Amino acid sequence: MDAEHMGADLERVLISEEEIQRRLGEIAQDIWDHYAGEEFLLVGVLKGAVLVMADLMRAFPGSAPMDWMAVSSYGSGTKSSGVVRILKDLDTDITDRHVVIVEDIIDSGLTLSWIRANLESRHPKSVEICTLLRKPDAAKVAIDCRWVGFDIPNDFVVGYGLDYDERYRNLRVIGTLAPHVYS
Repeated sequence: MDAEHMGADLERVLISEEEIQRRLGEIAQDIWDHYAGEEFLLVGVLKGAVLVMADLMRAFPGSAPMDWMAVSSYGSGTKSSGVVRILKDLDTDITDRHVVIVEDIIDSGLTLSWIRANLESRHPKSVEICTLLRKPDAAKVAIDCRWVGFDIPNDFVVGYGLDYDERYRNLRVIGTLAPHVYS
């Protein structure tokens, strides 16, 4: 879906499709160089990271395996319950493996902090984090994130995997959602 198909729902475009693809290409090369011939496993966090993972993988100069996790940290509505539940766990044993968690966005960092601790308890060689977007002003916990695509303001954003009420994930850009949509 292109931005012009959103009508008044999109307030403004923050990051273009071209900027996303360029930056993911740079990150892919950095990840590839970081592991310098060692195998690593990409772990995508569903659902938002699907597009990031797909384009990141296509930018690698070689093959890299992947797996997926889905977690929930919401009790009711948009307020976090503080309890994280695994909805879909890894199919892969990560013992003695390098793991790269792939995220679409880091907001508060609370859920990602829990995911990282959970994966580290499984005795991998290493756990690193790659995210397309990070909201520094929304952080509630410090997250050591090795690869960050873009730092963005603490606005409500959609597109490129990010949704509001399961809509707008297929938008090719990252944009701010107009307040009338979610008010």
